[in-house]
Amino acid sequence: MQETSTARVIIGLAGGSGSGKTTVTQRVRERFPERSVEVVAHDSYYHDRPDLDAEQRKRTNYDHPKAFETDLLHEHLIRLRQGESIEKPVYDYEEHRRAPELATFEPADIVFVEGILVLESAKLRELMDIRLFVDVEADERFIRRLLRDTGERDRTVGSVIAQYRGTVRPMHDQFVAPSRRHAHMIIPEGGHNLVAIDMICAKVQEILLRRGRTL
Repeated sequence: MQETSTARVIIGLAGGSGSGKTTVTQRVRERFPERSVEVVAHDSYYHDRPDLDAEQRKRTNYDHPKAFETDLLHEHLIRLRQGESIEKPVYDYEEHRRAPELATFEPADIVFVEGILVLESAKLRELMDIRLFVDVEADERFIRRLLRDTGERDRTVGSVIAQYRGTVRPMHDQFVAPSRRHAHMIIPEGGHNLVAIDMICAKVQEILLRRGRTL
C-alpha cells in the first residue's frame, strides 16, 4: 500500500509581487484534477506586531525577509510532508495583523509554497522538490499590484505608489530578483507560458510515479 506522506510534492514558487504566481498554481491544478493541489502562502506568516500602532504597522517593510515568521512556515511544511494537518495563521491585510482565528490546512498530494521570498530562504529550499521563479517585467508587475491593492485591499493609488518606491522595488532588487539563481526553472510570462507549465507538470508526474513505485 502506498504511503501517502512520501508521495507529496512540495513546489517552491517565487517571483515579484504581481508576477502571476497564482496563475501558475491554477494551471497546475487544472492538469491534476485527480490529485489534491493546495497553496501555502508565505504572506500568511507575516509576524504579528501588536506592539505597534496602526500607523506604524502601515509603515512596516513587508518585503524584507525579517517581516516573515519563516521558522513557523518551515515547521508547518515538514508536518505537511509527513501527512499531518496544520493550523495556519490568517493574515488581515486591512489591519496589518494576524486574525485571531487559525485555518486548518490538510496535507495535499502537491503543495505549493508561494511568496516573493520563498527561494531566498535556504531552510525552505531544502524542503522543495521543485523550485520555480516567475519572471515578469517590472511595469506589468506594478500595474497588477496597483489594480489588486486599490480594488481588493481598499488602498489609495498614492499609498500603493509610495510603498512601491519605498520598499517593494528596493527589496525586489536586493532580495527577490537575486533568489532566481536558486530556481530549477525560470518562467517568463508566468502561467501564460504553456510550454513551461507542460514541463512542470511532467516533472510533478514523474516524482509522484517514482515515489509510488518504490513503496
